Amino acid sequence: MSITLEEEIFGLAVNPFTNHPEMVRRYTLKNSKGMSVSVIQLGAIIQSVKLPDAYEKVDDVCLGFNDIASYIATKAAYIGGTLGRVANRVANGEYTVNENKIQVTKNIQDKFQLHGGFVGFDSVIWEVAQKTVDGVIFRHVSPHGHEGYPGRLTCFITYQLDNENRLWVRFEATTDRSTVVNISNHAYFNLAGHGAGAKGLSEHTVEIAADKIVDTDESQIPTGKLLDVDDTVYDLRLPVLIGDRLRQFENRPIQGYDNCFVVNGGELVKSVTKVAKIVHPPSCRVLEVWTNQPGMQFYTANNLPDEKAGATPIIGKECTHYVRHGSFCVETEKFPDSMNHPEFPSINLEPDQKYCHEVLYWFKVEESWKCCCNNAP
Repeated sequence: MSITLEEEIFGLAVNPFTNHPEMVRRYTLKNSKGMSVSVIQLGAIIQSVKLPDAYEKVDDVCLGFNDIASYIATKAAYIGGTLGRVANRVANGEYTVNENKIQVTKNIQDKFQLHGGFVGFDSVIWEVAQKTVDGVIFRHVSPHGHEGYPGRLTCFITYQLDNENRLWVRFEATTDRSTVVNISNHAYFNLAGHGAGAKGLSEHTVEIAADKIVDTDESQIPTGKLLDVDDTVYDLRLPVLIGDRLRQFENRPIQGYDNCFVVNGGELVKSVTKVAKIVHPPSCRVLEVWTNQPGMQFYTANNLPDEKAGATPIIGKECTHYVRHGSFCVETEKFPDSMNHPEFPSINLEPDQKYCHEVLYWFKVEESWKCCCNNAP
């Protein structure tokens, strides 16, 4: 059985470049294993990922909304959105090329840029370049000077699903003049189900193939150093229970994971390799992350509302509550603030080059976990 593609109207959103409302469509890919993935034109957002567990119970394991207004209202959380032109942080909103200082917008406390600025790729209505037998290709042309970045950047995002429950994502870009590019995606996952919250996340184990993380200051701006993970909470080279590890962050300034892990030896590799594995033993669901990128930001939703402290939760699909430590992100990328650190993998892009970032989210059900599952029949 081949992959099926369904197209439907999702809602209206205002195009930030024209200030006119435009129709936003949703594209749903389905395979023969009962898995489906939905993406929408707004932000090229991953809106839904549904798949069965070991007991054939289908859950949506990706946080999101069923309406445009909720995405707009929670823009600061970047739920499911594409991050660009430059994902993560740009220190002081500036960088230097050949002694020329380039100023980009500072959308965080007027101190630095995060995830592309005020109108990043998460806010763009992407056009549909092509519908294929197993996916959809989105296109966006970012004009020269947008959010301060030089160059007219032509970007494509390809989403493909196969019958092995693999969601392939490819980010590509070309430019007409020297610029910088570091695109990623900010999907939030919870393999227990998108609304399973902190209890569900605490049941997961995580394993990341990284000997080092990118060292940062109190504003999470890189210092330029790479820290060894030996004997720290960041040593995830063997599987650890997320609930146990999060308790070790209680007296730290940042209470949870929000770190760029150095994967693939800190280098861009030719083909995708496995860099992370997250398991939810009660459902036997597994997510493997494969990429050609040198970094992966692992984030445990520390900045979502703390419902236990009285904060109002974000209301997601099916009226579920999205809360602090109730999901995780695995954002493959080059290192944060790379343009200000020559020792980091370069994010420079020249007119004769092509940016190509590949990531594979491989969803599995491991029957071997059944023996320790809490909800076995």
